[in-house]
Amino acid sequence: MMLLISILLALIPLLGIVWIVLYGSITTVDGLFMSLILAAMSGIVGLNILLELKQKRSGTESSSTATSTVSGGLRQRGKVESVQFYESGVGQPNKSVVTLSGGDSSTNLLVLDGDMRNALPVGQKVDLTFRKESGHNVLVDVDYA
Repeated sequence: MMLLISILLALIPLLGIVWIVLYGSITTVDGLFMSLILAAMSGIVGLNILLELKQKRSGTESSSTATSTVSGGLRQRGKVESVQFYESGVGQPNKSVVTLSGGDSSTNLLVLDGDMRNALPVGQKVDLTFRKESGHNVLVDVDYA
C-alpha cells in the first residue's frame, strides 16, 4: 500500500511539469524554477521507491546482526569490528559506539552507555543483551561465542 502511495506522490509533480509545459510558461523564470522544484520532488520520491523495491527484492537484514527482543531486553549478535569511546560533558553518560558485522557485508552500529572497550574485544563474536533506560542503551549481558 505504501508503495502505491509513493508512486502516486512521484507522479503528481510530473503532472505539474506537463501542465507548465502545455500552458507555455516553461520559458519564464517562474516556470523554469517550478519545473526544477517539481522534478526534484519527483526524483526524491522516485529514489525512495527504488530503494524500497531493492530492499523487498533482497529481503530483510541479516539475522546475524538483527536485533531481537528477549525477556532481559534487546539482543544483538555479531562480530565486533570496532569500539569507539567518547567522553561526554559533565552530567551526561559516556558513550561507546560499537560496530557489529554479520556473516555478510552488513554492519550495525550500536551506541551503549559507558566504556565498552574492555567488555567487547575487537574481532570477538558476541551476543549482547541490553535494555533501554531513559533513552539510552545500557548493556545487561555479553555472551562470547
